[in-house]
Amino acid sequence: MWPRLELRAEASQRMRWLSPLLAVALTLVGGFVLFAALDRSPLHALQVFFLRPLGDLYALSELALKATPLMLIGLGLAAGFRAGVWNIGAEGQFIAGAAAATAVALGVGDAHAPWALPAMVLAGALGGALWAAIPAWLRTRFGTNEILVSLMLVYVAQLMASWLVYGPWKDPGGYNFPQTRSFGDSALLPVLIDGTRLNAGLLLALAVLAVGYVFLQRSFQGFQMQVGGQAADAARYAGFSARRAIWVGLLAGGTLAGVAGMTEVAGPMGQLTSQISAGYGFAAIIVAFVGRLHPLGVLLASLLMALLFLGGEQAQQQLNLPSSISNVFEGMLLLFLLASDLFIAYRLRWSRTATAAA
Repeated sequence: MWPRLELRAEASQRMRWLSPLLAVALTLVGGFVLFAALDRSPLHALQVFFLRPLGDLYALSELALKATPLMLIGLGLAAGFRAGVWNIGAEGQFIAGAAAATAVALGVGDAHAPWALPAMVLAGALGGALWAAIPAWLRTRFGTNEILVSLMLVYVAQLMASWLVYGPWKDPGGYNFPQTRSFGDSALLPVLIDGTRLNAGLLLALAVLAVGYVFLQRSFQGFQMQVGGQAADAARYAGFSARRAIWVGLLAGGTLAGVAGMTEVAGPMGQLTSQISAGYGFAAIIVAFVGRLHPLGVLLASLLMALLFLGGEQAQQQLNLPSSISNVFEGMLLLFLLASDLFIAYRLRWSRTATAAA
C-alpha cells in the first residue's frame, strides 16, 4: 500500500482555527519526549519551562515585555502575508528602526525634551519602512524575489549596527564595549509597574493591534489585500492593484518592525548595542501564522512565543540546558502547525500502486 494526499473538497474552517491549539498540544508532547531523551524529568522540565515564567508579577511583566515587539512585528507581517507578500526580513527592519530611533536619542542627549519619544517612534517607523522599501521597489520594478532580498538585507542591517556601535556611536566611557551612550530620561519609555521593566511600549503595541484589526478586518484596503493573497486572478479581474498590495504589505511590515526596534532600545536596553538582533523578526513569522494572520491571534501567539523565550532562559538556569532549547520548541511548534494545516487541506489515502500515489 502506498500513501498519497488527496485534496479535500472543502477545508474545515473550524479546524483552521483549532489547528494552532493542536500544534501547541503536540509541541508539549514533543517536549515531553525531548526532555526524557535529555535525561531530565519530563514533568519537572515542562513545569520549569512553561509554568516557572508565570510564577509572580515580575515574571508576568517579563512575559508582556518579551511579547511587545512580537505583537508589533507579527501584525505587520500578517498584513503582508495576507496579500501574498513574503517579508522574511523583519529582523533587518527591526534593527534599522532601532538605529534610526537611537540617532534621535543620541541627538537629544540628557536634555529635557518632551518631544523625544514621539520623534523616536516616528524615526523607528521610517527606518523600518525605508529598509522594507528596498525589496518592495526591487519586486515591483524588476520582479525580484522579496523573500531573498528582504532576508539578505538582515545581514546588511546587522553589519550596519555593528559598524555604528564599534565606530561613530561607540560610548567613549563604555570600557570598550560595543554600545552607544545610555539614553537620557527623555528618550526612555515610562515604566508601567514599579520594580519591573514593563514599559509603555506594551500600550503602544495594544493600540496598534486595535488599529490593525480595523484595517485588516473592517477596511476596504484590508479586503483588497486579503483577496489578492487568496485569489490573485480574482483580484486582477476586480481591478485591485497587485503593485499597491506589494508596497502596502512590505511597508506595513517594515514600519511596525521599526517601531518594535524603537521600543527595544528605548525600553529594556536603554541604548543600542551589538546584541540588538534578538531574533524577534524571525520568531514573529511563527507568531503571524500561529495567530492565523488575525490581530487577536497575533496577540495570543505573541504571548506564547514570549513564554518559549522565557522558558529557554529558565531551562538554562534550572536544568543546565542551553537557552537555545527555546528554538527547538519554536521549530516543533511551526512543524506541527504546518503538518496540521496540510491535513486540513488534504486527506491521506492509501493506494495499491506507487503510480497512483505519485
